[in-house]
Amino acid sequence: MFPIGDDNSDRTITPYVNYAIIALNVIVFVFFQRLSGDNAFTYSYATVPGEILSGHDIVTDPDVFVDPNTGQRFSIPGLGPTVIPVYFTLITAMFMHGGFAHIAGNMLYLWIFGDNIENALGHRRYLLFYLLCGIIASLSHVFATKLLGQNLLVPSLGASGAISGVLGAYILLFPRRRVTMFFVRFITHVSALWAIGIWIVFQIVSGLGMLGGSDTGGVAYAAHIGGFLAGLLLVKLFMPRSRYA
Repeated sequence: MFPIGDDNSDRTITPYVNYAIIALNVIVFVFFQRLSGDNAFTYSYATVPGEILSGHDIVTDPDVFVDPNTGQRFSIPGLGPTVIPVYFTLITAMFMHGGFAHIAGNMLYLWIFGDNIENALGHRRYLLFYLLCGIIASLSHVFATKLLGQNLLVPSLGASGAISGVLGAYILLFPRRRVTMFFVRFITHVSALWAIGIWIVFQIVSGLGMLGGSDTGGVAYAAHIGGFLAGLLLVKLFMPRSRYA
């Protein structure tokens, strides 16, 4: 079950910033990550919790992992040198993705829900809001990784945290807005409260798996939850005063 559209009848501005963010994500994925094939770039500019906590760049050697069941050998790239201050990876990482499904899913959600938030906040406020939610989301993942005693050298990347902030803002501002969903073999319409609420429940349940030591497949659920809460709590601060009149 996933969204394929929403009601944009009240949109009054063209969401240039949202379009630009989507375009930048695609450009980075295609030309810099080379469709996720350029490990040197990806492992240099993703967010590494150990680097953020220490403030220092960490470079590691590639490693080889052997599947105990099949005996198949996998090469795991090492962390590459980061030529910018490591704290800037909190921003660069939110424009990078791990594969086609990752970027396609994220851009779909951003395309559907981001324009409404830009319409409510205005272009500049929306850009600042988006970046701030993404940074808070990444920091949530960093501190959760430390708190839970997980590997601090596993990089994280993706726009999911920032987009989670957009969803938090959307569910607060437009809880009853109609969202078109594709479900198995048919298309239905539900309120944003239900559409995003299902996503929230999934994030919380999956995130609790980390607390129980379950395998979460490398997904930074703490970033999703942190970004969502940031969007929920901060969006009213970014609203133009005229919106309250």
